[in-house]
Amino acid sequence: MNWLALKSGSDVRGRAVGDGAVITDQVAAALGMAFARKLARDLNKPVEQVCVALGRDSRITGEKLLAAAADGIRRAGAAVLDFGLCTTPAMFMSIKTPGFQPDGSIMLTASHHPWDRNGLKFFTAGGGIDGKYVEALLTEAETLRPEEQEATGSYTAKAFLPVYTEQLAARVRQGLGTEEEKPLAGLHVVVDAGNGAGGFYAGMLESLGADTSGSQFLEPDGMFPNHIPNPENEAAMESVCGAVKAAGADMGVIFDTDCDRAAVVDGEGREINRNRLIALISAILLEEKPGRTIVTDSVTSAGLKTFIESRGGTHYRFKRGYRNVIDEAVRLNGEGIDCPLAIETSGHAALRENYFLDDGMYLVTVLIIRAMRMKKDGKSLSDLIADLKEPAESREIRLNITDPDFRARGQAVIDLIRTHAEGTEGWHIAPDNREGIRVSFDIGGQADSGWFLLRLSVHDPVLPLNCESDVAGGVKDILTRLYRLLEGQKGIELGALEQELAAGSNA
Repeated sequence: MNWLALKSGSDVRGRAVGDGAVITDQVAAALGMAFARKLARDLNKPVEQVCVALGRDSRITGEKLLAAAADGIRRAGAAVLDFGLCTTPAMFMSIKTPGFQPDGSIMLTASHHPWDRNGLKFFTAGGGIDGKYVEALLTEAETLRPEEQEATGSYTAKAFLPVYTEQLAARVRQGLGTEEEKPLAGLHVVVDAGNGAGGFYAGMLESLGADTSGSQFLEPDGMFPNHIPNPENEAAMESVCGAVKAAGADMGVIFDTDCDRAAVVDGEGREINRNRLIALISAILLEEKPGRTIVTDSVTSAGLKTFIESRGGTHYRFKRGYRNVIDEAVRLNGEGIDCPLAIETSGHAALRENYFLDDGMYLVTVLIIRAMRMKKDGKSLSDLIADLKEPAESREIRLNITDPDFRARGQAVIDLIRTHAEGTEGWHIAPDNREGIRVSFDIGGQADSGWFLLRLSVHDPVLPLNCESDVAGGVKDILTRLYRLLEGQKGIELGALEQELAAGSNA
């Protein structure tokens, strides 16, 4: 088995059920042992003094893989804290919480991926690990044979989710400036946990006085029988939007399986995710203090940039990947730039006030605080983004790279476009181009009214292509120009682009 192929960004991930399963008990045990040993080296203390916390989401393979990881940690000689069902953000918060404070933690999850996948996310006191750390773990784990070692480390089952829940409740009271027992009385929130790990959030809101009637799919079920727990999934968003309207609620919230991503729905049943979600939290942060910088991924809309700047902020686009966005925000703060937020269009959101931890539940909690305040004034969250300009059209297409050296071929295509744009009237390279190539166009006589971004996927032989236009028909215009430039390029499949153009012609 190619162990390094298990790396997925800053996580380990793969099939965990059936033929071709790669996330096995043996892999989990070896990674548990490797992590405990690396923590000991990094902290310069004996492995017998290391403690690692473990948690899992609702997947059907979670319990056995957690047990295997625990076995590997104990066979390394380290102590195990077993939190059982938990969320990814809570696993990090345990490191910061007195009475727990393990040296590191591991979450068994594959985020929004299908029920037959699973994986491992790792945290140290500094936060989530990066890709190089994952590679080091996988390289060491491949050499280990945990079954040959005696399990001398201790094991303790200890619930952390109730503590994390109280931390969120305390944030609500702090945000509303009250010690009232029921500070959310009068607010109606529908919660959709997608049968993942986040169903407890509805109970937390109820304990604070909120009405959560109409909430759905709160019970953990690792087969995800109702919809994919993913705030970017169309069916999932349609489901929670419908639930909010049926319940007559003020708002709705939806989490992915391990609750590091989220989206919200307004009282009219309209989804607030992607650019809208970024605009919403940005509006709140910039109202508190204008002049701040908001770091996002590269595929955000032109309208979002205008929205942030209109509120006195700076929109800083960076590379896709939640670790990339977070690390850049941390770097900017280190240079003295006031940057309180790092957020991806996928719903990964990390606030400086919360250790720059990508925590969908914490983000939603901040939004619920504002929703409660606004309801008292007869307003809703949507009022904060009423002037966000949305594109008339948007498309996302994936162009497969067939060349064996896909990175070189993909970069060559990006370089070709850059050279063409530099010498072609009407092609405007974005001044904040930090990933791939982003080019804007003047469609229908309107300046910068359409754009595309072509970038190289982090792991796959694919060029993701995003395109938006403020003018009807603009996407087809832009994609046609791009197709004419790329036509005949070897090693790139343009079939998806051709299909989009054909569909546009028939629309």
